[in-house]
Amino acid sequence: MVERRTPKIAIVDYQAGNLFSVAQACRQVGLDAEITDDPKAVAAAQAVILPGVGGFPQAIATLTRQGLLSPIKDAAGAGRPILGICLGQQILMDSSTEFGHTAGLGLIEGDVVRLPDIAVSSGRRLKIPNIGWAGIRPGTSAQDWLDTPLATTVPGADFYFVHSFFVRPRHAHNRLAVADFGSFEFCAAVRQQWVFGCQFHPERSGSAGLQLYRTFRKIVETVSA
Repeated sequence: MVERRTPKIAIVDYQAGNLFSVAQACRQVGLDAEITDDPKAVAAAQAVILPGVGGFPQAIATLTRQGLLSPIKDAAGAGRPILGICLGQQILMDSSTEFGHTAGLGLIEGDVVRLPDIAVSSGRRLKIPNIGWAGIRPGTSAQDWLDTPLATTVPGADFYFVHSFFVRPRHAHNRLAVADFGSFEFCAAVRQQWVFGCQFHPERSGSAGLQLYRTFRKIVETVSA
């Protein structure tokens, strides 16, 4: 019997943080992942992870300078799985309003905007950035989570968020999951074919987060078979 090898994953280093925690989570679930800023390594990888904490314009500028925009877009065009995390999800979109207007990768139609100013009681307002745990639920139907990294996630499971901006997909079918910021419902995860994104940090979300990585591994192995 021929041994089935785990596909190689490129964790893209575009100087936007949390690389090593993502790599550690990958190792815990048996993913063969490499942190890299080499366009050739990204082009050769069988799947791509875009982590990120920071500003949208700087992230796009760094990806452009490093020559990484085309390899990421080519990977998506070739049907290789991509997982964007936090800022990594936001740069999947067409554009962002953070510090003006900046074009994104354009892999999912929609934009990125700041969380709204929410009053809760006695004039108090919810703090931005939104930091902490929140439950997620399907964007429309639980069936939406089939064949995605959330396929084995129980609706209502808590994940850890740190963000001031959120994505607004143009099309409802791209809204994989939603969560609440006070009384405001925002998009917490997106999907377009084999391109996925989540606003939360699965690598900082305990067992639920590791389960997401395990399910992503299964997707990569299936697509790469």
